[in-house]
Amino acid sequence: MPEPTWRLLLSRGLPTFAIEGVVPVLLFYGVWRTAGLGPAVAASTAAAAAVVLWQLRRGSDVALAGATFVFIVIQAVVALAAHSATVYLAQPVVLSALWGSAYLVSAAIGKPLVGAFARGWYPFPPEFRASDIYRREFGMQSVVWGLYCLLRAGLRLWALLSTGVGGFVVVSIVTGTPIIAALVFWSLWHARRAFADSG
Repeated sequence: MPEPTWRLLLSRGLPTFAIEGVVPVLLFYGVWRTAGLGPAVAASTAAAAAVVLWQLRRGSDVALAGATFVFIVIQAVVALAAHSATVYLAQPVVLSALWGSAYLVSAAIGKPLVGAFARGWYPFPPEFRASDIYRREFGMQSVVWGLYCLLRAGLRLWALLSTGVGGFVVVSIVTGTPIIAALVFWSLWHARRAFADSG
């Protein structure tokens, strides 16, 4: 097994995190302001789909990537049918709330989602993934990520309904990349420390 250095962990997980979290929303807003809803939905959908295909080529979980792609298509179809940027942007808010709930439920039943995502950052062997320390560490992290997703969903919904698309984009970026980056670094640091202490 490779040494879980910061360089290895960040080189495996950081590119996807950076591209997936920022590009589709910024692309949607830029195209929507200049060309309208239809081109904006098409551009952001294509960008998100490209990220999914890139993840698959890098060996990401096929089921997770497939579910992401299905949601992207549904989001685009619903937005175009409603002809509303608000409807398009509200769907990821609902998805964020669902992810928050899924994180909390996964921790409660002993199958933490963060543990599944952690394999994209480090190739944990099957016997370690079945250990108590693995489930305990990533169960705690799943609770933290679940609470964050629920709180962010609430803030983004408030911004979308009270300030419009521009305010939504600002809140999405402020509550997205900086906080997610901090949580990612905390998650990596805490997991490395917990696993090292456990031997």
